[in-house]
Amino acid sequence: MKTFAYERADSVADAAEMAAATPGAKFIAGGTNLIDLMKLQIERPPLLIDVNDLPLDTIESASDGGLTIGALVRNTVLAAHPVVRAEYPVLSRALLSGASGQLRNAATTAGNLLQRTRCPYFYDTNMPCNKRAPGSGCAAIGGVSRHTAILGTSDACIATFPSDMAVAMRVLDAEIETVNALGATRSIPIADFHRLPGDTPEVENVLEPGELIVSVKLPPPVGGKQKYRKVRDRSSFAFALVSVASVVRSDGTGHVAVGGVAHKPWRDEEADAQVVNGAEAVTERLLVGAKTTEHNAFKKSLLERTLASELGGEGN
Repeated sequence: MKTFAYERADSVADAAEMAAATPGAKFIAGGTNLIDLMKLQIERPPLLIDVNDLPLDTIESASDGGLTIGALVRNTVLAAHPVVRAEYPVLSRALLSGASGQLRNAATTAGNLLQRTRCPYFYDTNMPCNKRAPGSGCAAIGGVSRHTAILGTSDACIATFPSDMAVAMRVLDAEIETVNALGATRSIPIADFHRLPGDTPEVENVLEPGELIVSVKLPPPVGGKQKYRKVRDRSSFAFALVSVASVVRSDGTGHVAVGGVAHKPWRDEEADAQVVNGAEAVTERLLVGAKTTEHNAFKKSLLERTLASELGGEGN
């Protein structure tokens, strides 16, 4: 691990100012992903800014009837919150399918959104990876690619985004609230927060230097039947090959977001319009533009079968 400085932030403004003043600085709370990456020297921040003392660990009702989740709310706390369990069960189920109990006790809402890919070539510093070392190439293309993306890929990167929580937040149309070093705030729809790889896979989200996530806002409860299904190689502590978050109303209409298949939580409004027609119709639309390898082509049929288990066949 490289030498780095450590500071504990006293306020949100203090944290943002310190990060803006030190290029490459990182915020740290649970550290469940960042510390591992530092040990491998994939991440080499010159400064770690500890934000654990900031008042960002509450879950509160919003004025519009929605829910505001502080950036430092731990995954275990969020999954067990009575309002989340009752009104946003797809989120609770997604959180409980992730990692292990010990990690969920440490991992935070903001950290979950900011975690980096688990592509094995990203973690292997002996292999080329444009996400880790821009311009070096992508070893996954032409390599063992069973866990890689089939949607939204580019010639520079076919890695997937690993979060379960973010897939559920995508189907719920969450917004990510931030503040920067000048005190300016903004609200970013989760649909726009994570970037596709394009020619710059190392740029994974739209945050500016020094910009700090302070909360995630959920809209008023959408009701309906909410499900989260995660298909993985083993029953716990494994990342999704395919995951599906769904909200289906009593009239058969609804929304679907999927994970394990793209560089970000994947949702398509035209696919949402097909929910009433069943899994086959939804899958056909979701897979428009899909590019597979010999190792991950199975994800297309796996996605359809997983959707079928959630939505049923023709109609609902």
